[in-house]
Amino acid sequence: MKAIVPACLLSLVAGHAYATSPAKPVADVVYHNAQVITVNDGQPEAQAVAVRDGKILAVGSDKDVMGFADPRTKVVDLQGLTMIPGFIDAHGHVMNTGLQAVSANLLSPPDGPVTDIASLQDALRKWAAVPGNKGQKFIIGFGYDDSQLKEQIHPTRYDLDAVSKDVPILIIHQSGHIGVLNSKALEMMNLTAASKNPAGGVIRRLPDSQEPNGVLEESAFFGALIPLFTQISPEENEMLFQAGMKLYSKYGYTTAQEGRTMTDSVKTMYDIAQKEKLLLDVVAYTDIQLGTEIMKPPYYDGTYHNGFRVGGVKLTLDGSPQGKTAWLTQPYLVPPEGQKPGYRGYPIMSDEDADKYVAQAMEMAGSC
Repeated sequence: MKAIVPACLLSLVAGHAYATSPAKPVADVVYHNAQVITVNDGQPEAQAVAVRDGKILAVGSDKDVMGFADPRTKVVDLQGLTMIPGFIDAHGHVMNTGLQAVSANLLSPPDGPVTDIASLQDALRKWAAVPGNKGQKFIIGFGYDDSQLKEQIHPTRYDLDAVSKDVPILIIHQSGHIGVLNSKALEMMNLTAASKNPAGGVIRRLPDSQEPNGVLEESAFFGALIPLFTQISPEENEMLFQAGMKLYSKYGYTTAQEGRTMTDSVKTMYDIAQKEKLLLDVVAYTDIQLGTEIMKPPYYDGTYHNGFRVGGVKLTLDGSPQGKTAWLTQPYLVPPEGQKPGYRGYPIMSDEDADKYVAQAMEMAGSC
């Protein structure tokens, strides 16, 4: 015996089935005609990517992914360009990158023009002559590397004096752990033959003299740099932060770090993120030696807000291998200028101080 289903019921069932079938999601943006590197072993390459609400909706062939587009979808033809996942900065300094972005480029080829001390001086002169840089309180250059200079040495105060004796000059080594000041800047920082090496730092001297040659290592360098940054206004701090994010994003980074930041810089980044979504994600680590007030609400709560969060604290134990200030178990093959064979670098602080800061960090972690 055949069951008879009323037409009205068929209509109801059909209508119900249609109403509950999930609609195919529509992408906000589709990128196609690309060489997509997925970093997924199961699907290492693709042609197109669909995005909805800021998240990847689909990855695959042009034909398959275009199925997620409708007239509302923005379709971007990448014309064969390569698309890759965004880079995540494992350790960096977005504020310092901002400083690098607005400073004289002292990198060596292929990233910059500096091959010797003469070309370094020329780069500083050209930067100082740019209309927007004329009248600045400082001439600042970033990225020189003594190992890539023809002379294989650090510039000295007198090399920088040849650029200007009247305007203070600061140049920063590619490692970020060493800097060179001209005579005017040394005078402003009250660094003289009577100045002692600070704990965890070295003021390099002229041969057979106690007179500073302009090269400052580690805490001696940071001791000169920090007073400079305390003179920066909130507006200038914001400018450096924005410039740093732009430079990171230019090279494909979607997450940047500020790996050793001061309180004012954290407040600047936090305040900007309260007003607008940042260009990329930024995680900051405050220098525990400079204070821990940032490791409390509202600054620290473990989550991103508009792309910014405080991730923890930074404790610096030694320097950098590029600058030959890192503390090694074996001696450097070629010791830096002024050091004897057997030189292994040096610690920034005593074991007792390191233990104290680690205990303080653990105590803060337990209360967060």
